[in-house]
Amino acid sequence: MRFPFFRPAPAVAPAAPGTHGSPVPPVDDGVLLETVGLTKAYAGADGELPVLSGIDLTVRSGEIVALLGRSGSGKSTLLRCLAGLLPPSSGTVRYRGTPLAGANPGTALVFQTFALLPWLTVRQNVELGLEARGVPPRERARAADQAIDLIGLAGFESAYPKELSGGMRQRVGFARALVVEPDVLMMDEPFSALDVLTAENLRGELMELWDSGQFPTRAVVLVTHNIEEAVLMADRIVVLGSRPYGTIRETVEVGLDRPRDRDCAAFDELVDRVYRIMTGRPKETRPPERPDPGRPDRRTLATTPLPTVSVDGLSGLAEMIAHRHGCCDLADLADGLGLDMDDVLPQVDALDLLGFAEIHGDDLLLTEDGTAFAHADVQDSRALFAAAAVEVPLVKLIANSLRGEPGATVRAGFFRDLLAHHYTSEQVDRQLETATDWGRYAGLFGYDADRQEYRLEEA
Repeated sequence: MRFPFFRPAPAVAPAAPGTHGSPVPPVDDGVLLETVGLTKAYAGADGELPVLSGIDLTVRSGEIVALLGRSGSGKSTLLRCLAGLLPPSSGTVRYRGTPLAGANPGTALVFQTFALLPWLTVRQNVELGLEARGVPPRERARAADQAIDLIGLAGFESAYPKELSGGMRQRVGFARALVVEPDVLMMDEPFSALDVLTAENLRGELMELWDSGQFPTRAVVLVTHNIEEAVLMADRIVVLGSRPYGTIRETVEVGLDRPRDRDCAAFDELVDRVYRIMTGRPKETRPPERPDPGRPDRRTLATTPLPTVSVDGLSGLAEMIAHRHGCCDLADLADGLGLDMDDVLPQVDALDLLGFAEIHGDDLLLTEDGTAFAHADVQDSRALFAAAAVEVPLVKLIANSLRGEPGATVRAGFFRDLLAHHYTSEQVDRQLETATDWGRYAGLFGYDADRQEYRLEEA
């Protein structure tokens, strides 16, 4: 069934339903969205904390663009800038060549958490965007029913969100976004809150609609942290890095025919290539495994954030690699464990930061210290971990601050103030939690949660 009010992209797009406005500007060479030198920063204790820097991105009619990156790379922030929900700190966001000065009229957003109003029926939730545009009740009810039917929810028009499964609720979110016929549909990890089978089914149905020409939108921008999902759906993958803030690390043209075969060699090769991009670091920014006495240690609080990883988690990964003869393919490891990239990469970063592992192409290799750590008993494991952790900037700072008189203590607020110059309040919490976990395990210091202070552990 074709969406009755969807038409192929004309040279000049019509006004949105119910707006009775003049036509929007024509597409210049198919370009719908464009950012030039986009930077976004938030206020911090020491001025602005950058999230995105120097983003140049183009979205053209007829393509699906995936924004891929680990947590903290600024994917969702970039999506909201494209939608006009967040103003850039500097640079420009253009829709059909015109700089945005508010919400983008050519986009609609599908959220990770469904964002449905529980007191409204399915039809009423889908009608919300049309109602905001002033579409008459009878017309918007007809359009909503068409969108509901297209997305596979016919018969549930009068149901309330609490009566629906997670997958059906997300279908309502898609119908609500599509009913306004946006030029660009924006999806912020739309499948991550669903179980694996439901996500796979919904993802497949959406791609069938896109390939059939029934999708009432000209382009899609998808935020994801799932590499296979990006390769499966996108025509172009924009990989964002996050050291120390979000930049475009590389853009990958997918170039595979649809429907895509996950089992073919070309698909696997592309997944491996994206893994390499995600885990690789430019040589000049890669911290040394151990401080070089001949030059200052370049690792600082600002440039060396602690991965949010428990000691048990990184120990478990080290042991898994040791069981694979000290070397494993990252993509195969994640796939074999049923983990997403955001699950495994922090563990990889932690092993790398401690000097227990190195990344070579697709492979993660244990170092000599990492092999010893993986095979050690509890006491030797703690000693090896302590020797490595004490060289990590935040752990080292806390330990050094306590060196002095016996019984010395330092309030956690001191370290919070220092970290606030470089991180958001949420990031500060995560940094201190990880540093506390690592320092306690290593026996470098103790922590009194009631008094919120660190103390030197007795020998």
